[in-house]
Amino acid sequence: MKRVSGTRSRPSPHGEIRPTSGRSAVQSSSSLAAGKILQSTLDGVGTVTFNNPAKHNAMSLDMWVALGEAVNALSADPEVRVIILTGAGGKAFISGADISQFEELRHNAEATAQYALQSAAARKAVDECPKPTIACIDGFCLGGGLLVAMLADIRVASEASRFGIPAAKLGVAYGYHGLERLVALVGPARARLLMFTGMQIDAAEAFKFGLVDQVVGASTLWRHTMQLARTVADNAPLAVAAAKVTVAQVLKDAACRDMEAVKRIEIQCADSDDFREGRRAFMEKRRPVFHGC
Repeated sequence: MKRVSGTRSRPSPHGEIRPTSGRSAVQSSSSLAAGKILQSTLDGVGTVTFNNPAKHNAMSLDMWVALGEAVNALSADPEVRVIILTGAGGKAFISGADISQFEELRHNAEATAQYALQSAAARKAVDECPKPTIACIDGFCLGGGLLVAMLADIRVASEASRFGIPAAKLGVAYGYHGLERLVALVGPARARLLMFTGMQIDAAEAFKFGLVDQVVGASTLWRHTMQLARTVADNAPLAVAAAKVTVAQVLKDAACRDMEAVKRIEIQCADSDDFREGRRAFMEKRRPVFHGC
């Protein structure tokens, strides 16, 4: 587990990013859900920030809807090569769903099903995002927030982070897709432990469980995540996409795998200008400049 010591600081979605692969730094930003979801891009890195720090970034229904919109917009942006998901305020990634809405929006089975239907689009957008996604986790990562993190390709957490699913303490079922992802990451025994007890675990334990991929000091979390994102953005987009597509198919049952999708993207890579650029850059002992074609 990677650890870096230092004083605590809040990650910023607008930290400095050096230009990658010779591309100029172009920045844009927007807000959704009355400013509770922030969307920004800078030099090929897209960022979605959960910006409800007064409630530890608890997700209201409008925030769920906006999350899907933001991820889909960044996915469609040809300049974006990697997407970071992060929480504002330095206290939480997402502390779960906004329970204050439950009495109105999730008070029985019918209402809960409607709520799930409206929020499912956001989870699908993260799960099926064609670009690499990184969850930058600082503080509480609970319930639905943990599901969002689990849907990301890579999870980086600060030492101060805490993880858990308090469904048993609320009397609500967590849902098949969330448990499917949890079992895939930590195994059935640890999934039962977390679900039956509603316990919270710290970042070190989450790393041991396989719930997060890297743990770093809070003061270096944002810088480390940005460096990771820049590394991904520097690489050939088609080759990165090929890895994402192929891993997704590996995880499926053999009968459900789309091997034609794997073959198509392998052919795209083999015939791409980026493959030629990669070969030439290696022979010329220089840094490649990839364009995603």
